[in-house]
Amino acid sequence: MNSRHKSTRREFLTGQAARDALAGLSSGADLGGGASWKPASGARRATQDYLLQLGRRAMACEFQVYLNAGQHAGAVEAANEALDLVQHLEDQLSVFRPESDVSAINRQAGDRPCRVESRLFALLCRCADWNQATGGAYDITAAPLVKIWGFHTRSGRFPTADEVHEAMQRSGSRHLTLDRDQQTVRFDRPGMELNLGSVGKGYALDRCAEVLSAAGVQDFLIHGGHSSILAHGARDPDGVLPGWSIALRHPLRAERRLAELQVCSGGVGTSGSGQQFFYHRGRRYGHVLDPRSGRPAEGVLSATVLAPDAAEADALSTAFFVLGVDATRAYCEARQDLGVVFVLPGTRAGTVAIETIHVTEQLRILDEGAVDETPTHGGAGD
Repeated sequence: MNSRHKSTRREFLTGQAARDALAGLSSGADLGGGASWKPASGARRATQDYLLQLGRRAMACEFQVYLNAGQHAGAVEAANEALDLVQHLEDQLSVFRPESDVSAINRQAGDRPCRVESRLFALLCRCADWNQATGGAYDITAAPLVKIWGFHTRSGRFPTADEVHEAMQRSGSRHLTLDRDQQTVRFDRPGMELNLGSVGKGYALDRCAEVLSAAGVQDFLIHGGHSSILAHGARDPDGVLPGWSIALRHPLRAERRLAELQVCSGGVGTSGSGQQFFYHRGRRYGHVLDPRSGRPAEGVLSATVLAPDAAEADALSTAFFVLGVDATRAYCEARQDLGVVFVLPGTRAGTVAIETIHVTEQLRILDEGAVDETPTHGGAGD
């Protein structure tokens, strides 16, 4: 008779069911149907051949944590705690939730200084620094522009010149006052709004990593909707391949894997217009806006950034999509710790070209038929 333990809801939520299943595998458990399995090289090695995957819906996407099964005690509990934190951060950051901290800032900061929770204030300061460093290509105050182009509700529309001009008057981080002593935010122009959609998922991943690291978990991969990723340690810590393998999707054909990146530790962020766009008079307009012009950025299909943390990877992928290859190379001259992969329109119909900055052996092309130019490897200014 084949006796199987049925997991309770509590065991499922704490990961006990997963651990029990792995323990059964490592001891040569009966798998049903007369079949059985027994590890050839010890229980620990056998269970580490498996990945544990835990997921949670938040921030309009699926957040997932990947762990080497059986490697770290308490890893599943820590992963669930991290995913709980993501839901809390959504309550704080989302402009689609009237009770969120960011929504409160948008309602109040035009009238008076608004005090902000310390971690959120530190994030706003980083965003202001990125705005200055990129010459305005990255700007969390571009929410009025996002709205008039219809991307706020995923219903793209072509605005009038007057609408763009008016929205530009209510945008720009130069009109955002951050009092670092009092930790307050103030808008210098009426009608301004913040939107952290370009950095919120990466920030959440960084906070998740803090939870996992504090629990002693050193090898993990986390992603938020696949476009924001944070890797730490290795998929196979006892093997020969370092880090984690991350797929780079074709920006116009999401079902195709264009390339693969090997990432040991750090964030990976990708910005592209392949999912949100519309056509107006035969011309395609994507959702990544250039805050300096008030219009959609053009010339780049996707920009993927490898950075020390996921928040910076997210923010700079947006900025570099706007800046383009040459200006990004200039930016990266002083940042050897950044890696960039641009996917650009190819010279032949249906193909793409790839340009890289500070990315060499980490990148492997998988769909060579889709690429009509040899990737350009090397550092900025080479």
